Amino acid sequence: MNWQLDCAYNEAQKRTFHATAQSRLRQLAMIELQLEPSSFDIRSNKAGIAVSGEITLHHENVYVQVSQPFGGFDSGILIRTCNGRRDYTGGHNHFAPLTLLDDITALAARVRVVMGVEKP
Repeated sequence: MNWQLDCAYNEAQKRTFHATAQSRLRQLAMIELQLEPSSFDIRSNKAGIAVSGEITLHHENVYVQVSQPFGGFDSGILIRTCNGRRDYTGGHNHFAPLTLLDDITALAARVRVVMGVEKP
């Protein structure tokens, strides 16, 4: 997947971006992090025509959000701890490149570090 292909003003690309990111986040949650299906949600907010919107994996203890940021593609994945699925502000922000969506094992390791269950 070319995560850098701009979603702004491109509905077909935005649809592909969201579908692929949702699939990768589901793989992250179920296979790599082995989260119980009832312990997380995956949401998609396509937002307006000029932006990518965001795809969110929201677990009881961690929040992972994917988007195409204006600041560059090396910060397209936001990872932070949270206190339940009603916590939308969570802990400190940690960023990872969108390309980690192509290496779910490496992304899972990064998520575990943020969660404090694995050392860097």
